[in-house]
Amino acid sequence: MHRTAFASMALLAGIVTGAAAQQPMGMKMADIAGTWDAKTMVGPKDSVVVTEVLTMTADGKGWTMMFPGRTDAVPVKVVAMGGDSVVTDAGPYPSALRAGQMVTVHMVAHYKGDSMWGTALAVYASGDKVNLKMAATRRKS
Repeated sequence: MHRTAFASMALLAGIVTGAAAQQPMGMKMADIAGTWDAKTMVGPKDSVVVTEVLTMTADGKGWTMMFPGRTDAVPVKVVAMGGDSVVTDAGPYPSALRAGQMVTVHMVAHYKGDSMWGTALAVYASGDKVNLKMAATRRKS
C-alpha cells in the first residue's frame, strides 16, 4: 500500500514539475534591467536616510549599488527570483549610514513597470540589525 502511494506521489510530482517547467515563471531579469534611482527609508514616517543608484544587467551578473560621493560600486548578488520579486544580498561593504562600520544587506524587492519597492535588513559587523524600506524608479533610456 505504501509503495503504491509513494509511486503515485512520485508520478504526480513528475507531471507537476514537467507542467511547471513549460509555463512562464513571471518576469525575467531582462524585464528589470537598467539604471534605477533608489532611496532607502526608515522609521514610521519613512524618512529617507540614503539614496543610491542600482544598476541591473539582463544576465544578473553585473548588478551593483552606488552611493553618492563614493567611487566604488558595491556588487549585488541575485539570490532568488520569482513572480514580481527579486531577493538580493550585498556586502559586507563600508556602511553609507554608519561611518567606519561594515554592513551586509539582504533585500526583497518587488517590481512593476518602472517602479520598485521592498524591504531590506542591514546587518552590521557589530551585530546590530536595522529594518529598512526601499523604493526606486527606473531611469528612462
